[in-house]
Amino acid sequence: MGIFSDKLTTLDDLLHEQLRDLYSAENQLVKALPDMADAAQDARLKQAFQTHLQETKNQVARLEQIGRELNLDLDGHTCKAMEGLLKEGKDMIHEDATAEVKDAGLIASAQRVEHYEIAGYGTAAHYAERTGHAQAATLLRQTLAEEQSTDTKLNDLAKSSINQKAL
Repeated sequence: MGIFSDKLTTLDDLLHEQLRDLYSAENQLVKALPDMADAAQDARLKQAFQTHLQETKNQVARLEQIGRELNLDLDGHTCKAMEGLLKEGKDMIHEDATAEVKDAGLIASAQRVEHYEIAGYGTAAHYAERTGHAQAATLLRQTLAEEQSTDTKLNDLAKSSINQKAL
């Protein structure tokens, strides 16, 4: 057996595993975002984390909808990649750094998370489309667009002020 619980024999099987991985990742993120928001000193960064928390809760609900439509139990898998990314974010929260540098580090950690999610949702949306799950593909693309937007907002925030303050 590989990293997943059952033998994968079709693209549909792989889609199911990707969905379980994303579901675990998003649920881990729901737990981590309040800590990131609390650690942020910049009011706009704090608000960005709080806004993304609500968005992430909606993304979890969207994955649950896909799970129901595909008659798929999404529980029981742990996304190890997200565990690692969030551990790095938690390390940044506890880093001995100035507030400005910590905020820049929090953005870097959050963007790593977003990039992982962008890759996951892009892949899952393609698999859903190829396997004939049009509604799932549409929902996954909606989340993909949100993740890309969040990444852009974080990038803009970093470039427009936070990285300059960290200098």
